[in-house]
Amino acid sequence: MRAQFVVSEIGVGLRRNLTMTFAVIVSVALSLALFGGSLLMSDQVNNMKGYWYDKVNVSVFLCNKSDAESDPNCAKGAVTEDQKKQIMSDLDEMAVVEKVTYESQDEAYKHYKEQFGDSPLASSLTPDQMQESYRIKLKDPEKYQVIATAFDGRDGVQSVQDQKGILDNLFGLLNGMNWAARAVMALMLVVALMLIVNTVRVSAFSRRRETGIMRLVGASGFYIQAPFIMEAAVAGLIGGGVACGFLVIARYFIIDHGLALSEKLNLVNFIGWDAVLTKLPLILATSLLMPALAAFFALRKYLKV
Repeated sequence: MRAQFVVSEIGVGLRRNLTMTFAVIVSVALSLALFGGSLLMSDQVNNMKGYWYDKVNVSVFLCNKSDAESDPNCAKGAVTEDQKKQIMSDLDEMAVVEKVTYESQDEAYKHYKEQFGDSPLASSLTPDQMQESYRIKLKDPEKYQVIATAFDGRDGVQSVQDQKGILDNLFGLLNGMNWAARAVMALMLVVALMLIVNTVRVSAFSRRRETGIMRLVGASGFYIQAPFIMEAAVAGLIGGGVACGFLVIARYFIIDHGLALSEKLNLVNFIGWDAVLTKLPLILATSLLMPALAAFFALRKYLKV
């Protein structure tokens, strides 16, 4: 009988404050959708880091005759065969190096033509103007500085370049966007909490006679508060369900179908459905607990029981 009364009171409260209940559902849905989106964005960035950092190379570019005339790093002339052998020998002995690939001037010229063949500069270049290089795959991409320290400034070496630096700029931008989404999410959560508190206050005020009678007949504080807390929890849970729907639909239409980014951006390793599905229980739990706790503390202050 008591459970039936609590359930009936929940329905009464939701119908009485239909507009505010709808506002709570929408604000909770938007804030938790942003919350889930920010978590998925973090997973996506980490996934891309693991995928791309595993493919980055460190390049040791060697001096050619043109560099000897114009580049201060090559003031002692073009790289010699002995210098190349010594560089290769030192690379083979380094524990951080997984694999070394040599690229000749002809190979460098061919690759340049393949990538920038339409550039006006491409027609004026000749193979002897290209640089020989060693492309080094590291066991740990974070150990780039070991290679730079060992070879930067050495005779015959024009420069040491790390592709990870380019990726760091990209991931820095993605992380910045993720933090911006979290800031908006935090603002939306504050708005949702304020709406929940106000909804509970209005509901408690509209039913003050009922709660007064319940106090007179000896009802416990929890029994009086339970319908209000459950109202907020139900509204929040509906909002959480909507947020989960947003995330599933967004993953389906943005990555798999619709925009179909997984087909258009083959170089990006997108997160799978497992990453989305593992976030849904967390969103639902948050949507249930957050409004319930907000209502509980609001009632302690505004409902004298």
